Amino acid sequence: MAPASRLTGTGLTLAYDQRVVATDLSVTIPDESFTVIIGPNACGKSTLLRALARMLKPKTGAVHLDGSVITSLPSKEVARRLGLLPQSSIVPDGITVADLVARGRYPHQKLMRQWSKADEAAVSEAMRATDVAELADRIVDELSGGQRQRVWLAMALAQETPILLLDEPTTFLDISHQIEVLDLCAELHEQGRTMVAVLHDLNQACRYATHLIVMRGGQIVAEGDPTEIVTPELVHEVFDLRCEIIQDPQSGTPLIVPEARRRVTASS
Repeated sequence: MAPASRLTGTGLTLAYDQRVVATDLSVTIPDESFTVIIGPNACGKSTLLRALARMLKPKTGAVHLDGSVITSLPSKEVARRLGLLPQSSIVPDGITVADLVARGRYPHQKLMRQWSKADEAAVSEAMRATDVAELADRIVDELSGGQRQRVWLAMALAQETPILLLDEPTTFLDISHQIEVLDLCAELHEQGRTMVAVLHDLNQACRYATHLIVMRGGQIVAEGDPTEIVTPELVHEVFDLRCEIIQDPQSGTPLIVPEARRRVTASS
């Protein structure tokens, strides 16, 4: 029998050396969803994503990919099924956009295999989808932050994985580039990919997510469709923020409006 979800974690204890971040954490990523993990700083959301991506080995419990414990699978096999856009990436000195995107084909390379037409097509399509084809010959270090983020996303797309994980893909981007990147992620989801992203902005999470995972203190406190689970009570519990929730006039999704500070006016 096929697993209910291609990517799951069960009974996870996640830690960095002796510092435990989460205990007895279980999560199921719905297939073909755009899942967003949200929560306050240091709640464990990026740690959970690292575990799902096999970048962090759980102290207890296991992450399963297609029914197998992910740590038991060969690295290249994992990389053919699951792509990762990390929070911060180091760009090799002097590398061009085309060469960096081409590195996404590494999981498909064999010892004696030459660069193929399939590799060329995958790279071209990834660059077209992320709108970086015209930057092919540019040095990556010379690009703007938004352009660089699209190039890294193109490299992840070139892997041609059905599951794509993104750790804070909008960090350090201005608002227009944040929307640009998230719109692209939404398009990839609509094409059939399972997307999992860690975001800081709750309104952006509500707008783009089809499945929301809300964390606090290393635990999942709520999950589901944003329109069904995001309430003023949840926002106050998780973020210690009093707010009103209205309908986003553009997307129809929940829009969090923080309670205004009462201004002190001078007496007449």
